[in-house]
Amino acid sequence: MLTLENVSLNYGGFQALHGVDIHAAEGELVVLLGANGAGKSSIFHTISGLRKARAGSIRFDGRELVGRKPAHIVADGLVHCPEGRQLFPGMSVLKNLMLGGYVHRRDSRGSQRLLEEVFGLFPILDEKKDCPAGSLSGGQQQMVAIGRALMGRPKALLLDEPSLGLAPMVVKQMFEIISRINQAGTTVLLAEQNAYAALKIANRAYVIEQGKIVLEGSREELLDNELVRRAYIGA
Repeated sequence: MLTLENVSLNYGGFQALHGVDIHAAEGELVVLLGANGAGKSSIFHTISGLRKARAGSIRFDGRELVGRKPAHIVADGLVHCPEGRQLFPGMSVLKNLMLGGYVHRRDSRGSQRLLEEVFGLFPILDEKKDCPAGSLSGGQQQMVAIGRALMGRPKALLLDEPSLGLAPMVVKQMFEIISRINQAGTTVLLAEQNAYAALKIANRAYVIEQGKIVLEGSREELLDNELVRRAYIGA
């Protein structure tokens, strides 16, 4: 479904990504592990069209994405939920959610049905739909960010550090919800520093260091890998 082949990215004279190869099949939940600054967000920005790859190919459902506009990539069914939530804090929860479905604005009935599904997944957002998004707790704001992404009707969802800054109990809930989204049929590429929690719900994983993929394998292989355990899990 989503394939990166030999993707490189530069920020001016700095090379952020070096020949990255990643594949996520339809229905998979694939985790991208790495420390802060390793290149996880750069990969996501390149996939979603916010940055243009210097070299390589990114294909989604058989279509080349390099050079396509971000709005067109969303319309194709590939939606990016960014690190840091990136909400409009002064706008209501409802308006933030509806912005996620902007590319499908002509289908108001479909958007309303999807909104009800989002409220079913996150009941607290229905209760707080008229509240400013900035007044919510960190965990609730992350729910808004994921709900907004779901309003884009993703076939594949890029989730960038969804557990960042959240309390342990909220992190547990968040990963349960991500697993439910995946089990309902959405392909998920999840960038995370919380390696243990992420691997527990993953099918496969990649490890990135200094802009290079240095390791890949199944959930079990990476959970059992001594280097991964020492570097990212603690053992």
